[in-house]
Amino acid sequence: MMLDYHSLLLALGVSAACLMVTLFGTWFSRRTDSFLLTLVVALFLIVSGIFAYSSYTIETGILRVSIAYAFLMAGFCTTYAAAVQFRTGTKPWKLSVALSLVTIAAGVPLMLAGLDGLGLIVMNIATASLLIGTAWQYVAARQEAPGPLCGMAILYTLSGISFALCAVVLIGDGEWSLGHAPDNWAENLNIAVCIAGMTGIGSLSLALHQWRMAAYHRRDAMTDALTGLLNRRALFEQHGSRVLKASTAVIVFDIDRFKSINDRFGHAAGDLVLKIFAEDLTNSTKSPNTVARLGGEEFAMILDNVLPGRAERIANDINRRFAAREIAVGETVLRCTVSAGVAVGAIGGQPFETVLSLADKALYEAKRAGRDRVEVAEYLRPVHLPETRTSA
Repeated sequence: MMLDYHSLLLALGVSAACLMVTLFGTWFSRRTDSFLLTLVVALFLIVSGIFAYSSYTIETGILRVSIAYAFLMAGFCTTYAAAVQFRTGTKPWKLSVALSLVTIAAGVPLMLAGLDGLGLIVMNIATASLLIGTAWQYVAARQEAPGPLCGMAILYTLSGISFALCAVVLIGDGEWSLGHAPDNWAENLNIAVCIAGMTGIGSLSLALHQWRMAAYHRRDAMTDALTGLLNRRALFEQHGSRVLKASTAVIVFDIDRFKSINDRFGHAAGDLVLKIFAEDLTNSTKSPNTVARLGGEEFAMILDNVLPGRAERIANDINRRFAAREIAVGETVLRCTVSAGVAVGAIGGQPFETVLSLADKALYEAKRAGRDRVEVAEYLRPVHLPETRTSA
């Protein structure tokens, strides 16, 4: 039986090592998901702990089991830290080291004192808690990729339960001091669950990485690289099919004499002006509005649930704040202005593209009237959308 258990441990160690290499290769080829690197470190520690524990099943010794305990606890703590990193984006190493020190300090002294059974109980309870905590972190982030994340959470939970069962059996048998590796049905179940869980978690981790990469490429295609705002394509994808009522306004902005800024001070200065104006637009109102860069020096803002005249006041506020800005370019201070056109939907509804065109025409009028001003589009009668009739 011990030989079989030893073989299963080796199989688990090899499986974990293969997964570690695969995840490292995935991370190394495209270093965007740093949580994968954290998982690689966690797996390295776990693999080291598995092989150390495997040697302990053949030749017992307090030092062997203590080393295995330390590696395994550090590995599972790092696994939990990787899940926290995935959910929050924070660096994992402080959390990993802190948890590792706490869990190692809780168990290793017991083993060195000869209470290896009690130390293994502490290890199993701590590991179960960390794995279930890891599952919760992925569940909390499930909106990003429901399938892979829920699947990983289930597998981590099952693995955690299997460790908890090992602790329950040891407690029930009162085995506080063993002198050898425990040998019972819970240990066999635990290692079987871990082998299956390792394979499933590895596959789902790779699927999650692919899911995130696809989402990243989609966001990249829909985002203006310079300002971080939506681009024209994204604006039309989100709002192109909308019919705007009278409570929705579209504002189109254009930075005045932008070409002369590029010609006199260089494109780096022009890029700085664009980024600063994009920040002004983003911070212009407390309510969440759609802000996009249409191209060049032209921007658009969509305001929902605005009262009559509110959109014009917002445009004027943006105009005044931007004109008051002092933009340092080397030893020169730039003062720039912006023109804007405002158009509002109609009671009966207007297609988004129509309202955007009206705002663009109003912007043209502002430019023609001397720039550094806001013009409001003339009211256009609502377009009545055709009704679908059914024959009697």
